[in-house]
Amino acid sequence: MFVLGIDPGLSRCGYGVVEQRGRRQRAVAAGVVSTSPTECTPDRLAELQGEIRSLIDDFSPVVVAVERVLFQTNVSTAMGVGQASGIVMAEAITAGCKVVEYSPNEIKMAVAGDGSADKNQMEHMVRLLLDISKPLRPVDAADALGVALTYLAHHGVPAGMGA
Repeated sequence: MFVLGIDPGLSRCGYGVVEQRGRRQRAVAAGVVSTSPTECTPDRLAELQGEIRSLIDDFSPVVVAVERVLFQTNVSTAMGVGQASGIVMAEAITAGCKVVEYSPNEIKMAVAGDGSADKNQMEHMVRLLLDISKPLRPVDAADALGVALTYLAHHGVPAGMGA
């Protein structure tokens, strides 16, 4: 079973694919979809949409887990994150995936056991849980893997998909 985790953003949208077989979890892919701030927003959203569609086509995730943005001090950043989230969720539903959202605190609790964990602690725990030796850069990729791990921590392995 594959879970696609997304740390949404218009400039940088982190993605991470985690495979679960029985109780084993492994990272299959992680990275960032970047769009240029010099391009107009509709073009950037279309580019993001195409990349998300490709990820879903390539990995056929059962679930797409998305970090829910609760607060942003910068209104224009919040708008881009919201637009990116909408694109991701619409593509996932269109492809027949289940979509779940988690708050940053839920993700931190599931991955690090501490709702106030910082970015470095989260990246370290993601690497530890998935047995990844190299640092994950940019950190948006680690964040996205953390979102996928949160789904697995909350839901485990569906019946009939174990061992």
